[in-house]
Amino acid sequence: MSDRKLTNSSGIAYYDHEDSQTAGPKGPVLLQDFILQENLAHFVRERIPERVVHAKGTGAYGKFTVTHDISQFTKAQLFSKVGNSCRIFTRFSTVGGEKGSADTERDPRGFAVKFYTEDGNWDLVGNNTPVFFIKDAKKFPDFIHTQKRLPKTNLKSATMMWDFWSFNPESLHQVLILMSDRGTPYGYRHMHGFGSHTFSMINASNERVWVKLHFKTKQEIKNFSHDDAVKMKGENPDFAQEDLMTAIEEGNFPKWTLYIQVMTGEQAKEFRWNPFDVTKVWFHDEFPLIEVGEMELNEIPVNYFAHVEQATFSPSNLVNGISFSPDKMLQGRLFSYPDAHRYRVGANSHLLKVNRCPFTVNNYQRDGAMADSSQYKDAPNYYPNSFDEIKPQSAYKNFEEDLDSNHVANFNRNENDDDHYTQPGLLYTKAMNETDRQNLVSNIVASMKGITGPKRDEIINRQLCHFFRANIELGMKIAMALQVNIDSNMMSHSTK
Repeated sequence: MSDRKLTNSSGIAYYDHEDSQTAGPKGPVLLQDFILQENLAHFVRERIPERVVHAKGTGAYGKFTVTHDISQFTKAQLFSKVGNSCRIFTRFSTVGGEKGSADTERDPRGFAVKFYTEDGNWDLVGNNTPVFFIKDAKKFPDFIHTQKRLPKTNLKSATMMWDFWSFNPESLHQVLILMSDRGTPYGYRHMHGFGSHTFSMINASNERVWVKLHFKTKQEIKNFSHDDAVKMKGENPDFAQEDLMTAIEEGNFPKWTLYIQVMTGEQAKEFRWNPFDVTKVWFHDEFPLIEVGEMELNEIPVNYFAHVEQATFSPSNLVNGISFSPDKMLQGRLFSYPDAHRYRVGANSHLLKVNRCPFTVNNYQRDGAMADSSQYKDAPNYYPNSFDEIKPQSAYKNFEEDLDSNHVANFNRNENDDDHYTQPGLLYTKAMNETDRQNLVSNIVASMKGITGPKRDEIINRQLCHFFRANIELGMKIAMALQVNIDSNMMSHSTK
């Protein structure tokens, strides 16, 4: 008999898939039709909770190849020699939109890479920008609420968005990037990716440096203008998804080059800003990019839900030789991301193919929803025990466990912690050309015109003060376009 027979989920063959069993030709339907029950019951359970952020996205498999030696900085096996490679899975996404939203919205883009290394799975969970809106995870729920929908109307609100930003000047750097044409990239292939946070690398001699990670696209940087992005939202809300899938199907495999910036402990102590502040960048002339390797995406997942929707990434997945930093946002994400996955996908989401480490996994976690214990067989589920030979290895002792308070510099506050304006000002004057600056002002004005309600003028004036502090010209152009009277108080707060 053919193996192509129609079966239910238990492998039991059946014949009639389209008609329900009834009592006589006109019904009613019989309770004994278990195929009807199974299909309907499964159907209403086919969706899992969508991601609170980064809900709309796409993903692809590929490979990462080491092209330059950085073993002086890290003992991670992947980087032990030039030519090493590993399989990867990358997911791109918007941030604020729901799963059915347009992927050309003005929004940062998520840029997450899972490296399936011999040391375990390493997740680099970043964005297409080197900075973020806030620097403390305590603010994250409030910030994301402003990017979602009003509780009363269930509509997006420029008022609450700009209200939050105006109260948090640390967001200015990221706001200027978002409101530039970089806020509407032309798909996912034509943008850079960043780890954004400061991480650490530890070498074989147990020496630590601080690092930032950058993926530079090998395709040209390409962005939509505001008008073109709005137009594409209506024509093809899945443009970025389709663009990536089409490129891979046609063999035009997208590629990125990975670079790192390196800062020593002594340099960190002398750095003008807190080096762990995710709202700040490290200037390239002080901390030049060091080439590491190349990422190529060359395989479309065979099933979107199984691979892209159920993919889980966490910045806590850091392999031996790569570790965290005192970055407050990173520290919050170390908890929040795994917690979200346990809720959204389940306690055993790590056993799904897209998340599973392809190399040896030894632990004592068992059971739970959807548990697959085939790899453990009858092995003990407790430690220590007399039956297996699994032992902790001193070579994998965390570098941080040898530190005490006398060895850790206090970076909680320094005199420049509240300098939220120098870098945004340099972004405007140095990194942007005249066209970029014109589009930035136009996009900011278009967005701020959506501020409504009795607090409208208060919110606009508070935000204008931030623009003036970053750059007088920027503040003047925005104020004039919004037809706001510029008072001496605004000007007195501007940077000299």
